[in-house]
Amino acid sequence: MDIYATREELKSRQKNIFDLKLNVAYYARVSTDKEEQKTSIEHQWTFFEQLISDVKNWTLVDGYIDEGISGITVTHREEFQRMLQDAKAGKIDLIITKEITRFARNVLDSIRYTRELLDCGTAVWFRNDNINTLDEDSELRLSIMSGIAQEESRSMSENNKWSIRKKFERGEVMITTSRFLGYDKNEYGDLIVNRKEAEIVSLTFDLYLMNVGSSRIGELLDYLGVKTVTGTTWESGTINGMLCNEKYKGDFHLQKYYTPENKRNHTRKNNGEVQSYYISENHEPIVSPEVWEQVQKIREQRKRDRNIGQDNTMKFQNRYPLSGMLICPYCGKTLRRRQVYKKKIQWLCSTYIEKGVKACKGIRIDDAELQGLNIAEQTVVEEVIKNGKKHYCYTSKADFDCGIRNSTVSAEIEDGSVLPSVNRPRRTVIKL
Repeated sequence: MDIYATREELKSRQKNIFDLKLNVAYYARVSTDKEEQKTSIEHQWTFFEQLISDVKNWTLVDGYIDEGISGITVTHREEFQRMLQDAKAGKIDLIITKEITRFARNVLDSIRYTRELLDCGTAVWFRNDNINTLDEDSELRLSIMSGIAQEESRSMSENNKWSIRKKFERGEVMITTSRFLGYDKNEYGDLIVNRKEAEIVSLTFDLYLMNVGSSRIGELLDYLGVKTVTGTTWESGTINGMLCNEKYKGDFHLQKYYTPENKRNHTRKNNGEVQSYYISENHEPIVSPEVWEQVQKIREQRKRDRNIGQDNTMKFQNRYPLSGMLICPYCGKTLRRRQVYKKKIQWLCSTYIEKGVKACKGIRIDDAELQGLNIAEQTVVEEVIKNGKKHYCYTSKADFDCGIRNSTVSAEIEDGSVLPSVNRPRRTVIKL
């Protein structure tokens, strides 16, 4: 749709959007997956589909619904992103949404994405706010209403944080996760031991005390057909998280993690940045405090043996310049430097090392192939076949995640071998 021509048509011929022949979609969102929110979603899509079908000039394209997704940012809203792609493909002329807060909760996102949609010929109608981006003054009104929505969101967040802090001070336990292995929650939110799952927890602690590593424990649980609470296979990180969880000895550490002010969707381990609280004997333990403490001593000893810092920083990974910099293209995990047969040095996928080919077919590359490369950021290493020979292509992880590949392997030298490409830093171009 030609936005500017449509605006002129609406003004000159005194029409409204219902008189235009449009391909129309709707967008709905709720921030939680609670039953009452699901009901709200059902009401929204029923209303929108009825509204669109009642207008004879409109054709329903699709409905885009994000459930249980925060409105703070749009990055993780899959349906919102799909809607943007369909709009850019020219499939949508008009998007209807209930109100600004369903679309975005900050001014920058509201303006950015409505502009982006207008650029590809798609208007947005915020029905309850009576704002249609086909109107020339829509951006001003949208900025004002988005600012109000953003301030409301900030105020609600601050009130929630204050309320949570007060509960912590009173020693009230707040369990944010719906459940975790070994415990269920009763109607009051208290932790109740799940006897069947508790056996798995006890077995994990016992095996660790028997000097079985976390990766091997995970392999054993997978072999026994035991699933995690999410129904997936076991990772060493999952096992380690269980082994250091104080809840299994009946205690509770409040605000062990926190969310920084400028990173609203990212939690970090609390190392004194905010006040934390520790409650002993809060609920029935699965392992005794003595067993739990023994496990922690072993874990700390293993950390020292592997030269890992108290903050879980893996210092040994910095032993080599490329440690932590090379990424497997199949699973996204880092490559580790290993000495293989005949003292040959290679970099191998860490998933492949820990779980074998069934978990990831992996990638391996000789250390000699990497010599002389200027790799200054995380880089995905891919195998390529050129002239019947195996070579390697290097793409920055940032580009790889965006679907961009470094198509240049390198230039061949006289003997037909291939020189490794250099991962050059990307330039920033400013449009004046």
